[in-house]
Amino acid sequence: MSKHNPYAIVTMFEEEIASYTGAPYAVSVDSCTNAIFLACKYLKVEEVTIPSKTYLSVPQSIIHSGGEVIFDCRPITNHWKGQYQLKPYPIYDSAKRLTSNMYIPGSFMCLSFHIKKQLAISKGGMILCDDKDAVSWFKKARYEGRSEKYYKEDDIDMLGWNMYMTPQQASHGLALMQNYPDHASDLEEIHGYRDLTEFTIFKKHKKIK
Repeated sequence: MSKHNPYAIVTMFEEEIASYTGAPYAVSVDSCTNAIFLACKYLKVEEVTIPSKTYLSVPQSIIHSGGEVIFDCRPITNHWKGQYQLKPYPIYDSAKRLTSNMYIPGSFMCLSFHIKKQLAISKGGMILCDDKDAVSWFKKARYEGRSEKYYKEDDIDMLGWNMYMTPQQASHGLALMQNYPDHASDLEEIHGYRDLTEFTIFKKHKKIK
């Protein structure tokens, strides 16, 4: 067995992001899409209202978690910037925001480290929260139900998914955070998002106009 556990750097990256954003906890995953999925699964969402102009995987994550999507098609809702809430739940799609002290107490804020985002480590995500029980569940859920111990010494008491962040991604993120600005502007989607209600798969869902 090696002297150093390479996954320790994943914990270091989580601690760095938590400190920067002002969140008590940060749990890394392999994408913002799966961060949203896990947050929805943990809260056992039912009807969730989101802007109709957002990224394609957001409603898919809600539906895969067992929820129902309501698309808000109103211009006032679709002109969001940086982040928006998955109403009425305290879940935020914060894929376009990463700045200091951004954490909203009592919430589950889902970050993206995709190549097109502020901290571009190629792929990855994070869930910011202040709920210790949720942290414990997220950590097992992202890693096939495993806890943070040697595989042969573990006991699996829940079903999970393969959604963990790799040490390679975390080390890249930790290195980039060394020179990351104290305050970073929200990103805007180039040419805007397409209205998801135009897709056949989403035409049957409820809409607010």
